[in-house]
Amino acid sequence: MKKIYMDHVATNPLHPEVLDAMLPFFKENYGNPLSLYEPGIKAREAIEHARESTASLINAKAKEIIFTSSGAESNNFALKGIASAHQNKGKHIIVSRVEHHSILNSARFLEKQGFAVTYLPVDNYGRVNPADVEKAVNDETILISIIHASSEIGTIQPIADIGKIAHEKGIVFHTDSVAATGNIPVDVKALNVDLMTFAAHQFYGPKGAAALYVREGSRIVPLIYGGIQEGGRRAGTENVPAIVGMGKAAEITIRDLQKRIDHVLPKRDSMISTGLSVDKVILTGHPEQRLPGHASFVVEYIEGEAMLMMLAVKGIYSASGSACSSKALKSSPVLISIGVPVHLAQGSVVFTIGESTTDEDITYFNETFPQIITRLREISPYSKGWEGTEDATCTAKK
Repeated sequence: MKKIYMDHVATNPLHPEVLDAMLPFFKENYGNPLSLYEPGIKAREAIEHARESTASLINAKAKEIIFTSSGAESNNFALKGIASAHQNKGKHIIVSRVEHHSILNSARFLEKQGFAVTYLPVDNYGRVNPADVEKAVNDETILISIIHASSEIGTIQPIADIGKIAHEKGIVFHTDSVAATGNIPVDVKALNVDLMTFAAHQFYGPKGAAALYVREGSRIVPLIYGGIQEGGRRAGTENVPAIVGMGKAAEITIRDLQKRIDHVLPKRDSMISTGLSVDKVILTGHPEQRLPGHASFVVEYIEGEAMLMMLAVKGIYSASGSACSSKALKSSPVLISIGVPVHLAQGSVVFTIGESTTDEDITYFNETFPQIITRLREISPYSKGWEGTEDATCTAKK
């Protein structure tokens, strides 16, 4: 049976060159980077080389990169660290309703600590209006955090415009760029961001390696206390193989990014055309301002779990909602925020492709996906409509 991986936004396979770069640091070069003898010095030099490479990926300085264990840790670090460092100035934070759970849950935590949080609405494409950001700012606002791109609906936000507003008002601006960095060009200076989260596994690096970009001169309180690692801002013995892997993955991405984009764009567009050719299938997210390898839909009269199971039976591995919430038996807050009714939000499916996706894979998808929808509708109890549901219309853009 043909097997096709279409969940690249959840994670990616390790690039062979990345694995080769990591292997020596599991056995030969295993020293603690804080040690003053040769094995430790080699490990330290490898970390600093990776820091340079990782910084180059986003047009930052090496000293502006703090290595972490995950995007979730970086997001927690950004919100809690900035809130703690600036609380004497004010205690108001702005985020959007389509943020990753690590942002939303951090914001809720801070609310319990006495901070006020504004949750901005989005339009039917999932985009934040910069004018809404400006209106939400008050004298107490110390931090704005808006996701760069949604892993669930693929929409890319107007980050540079929002960052300009934040800087004009003297407010720290953070973006969660996990889904974007490595998939589209990212330049922290052009985006006007003070802090940015990104993770290695999104660009064919290892899991367990991520970073928080912190603009030089920004004040932030550590999330993890202990030793002097990462300039005293993130304690704990460094995961040297993972950091080396992230640096190597960054180097490869700088080299190959445009080729990757050119590879997936026409394939993504073909998938979207196929999905929209089926009756009562709706594209979620922006049709143009979206990640190049991302196609997401809501399918009326079918549950997402049923689609995932039948797709898997046919060898197509995909997702429904975000990787962190797809097993939760509740509607996606992202889909609800863009106007998808609760009963339709259960029928979401997300396909994300990568550099290993072939034309043959897309042909197989284009043949199989409509067949699966047809079959599931034949056995769906709602195949003739949503009985007892007055508002069956999805306001997400078709």
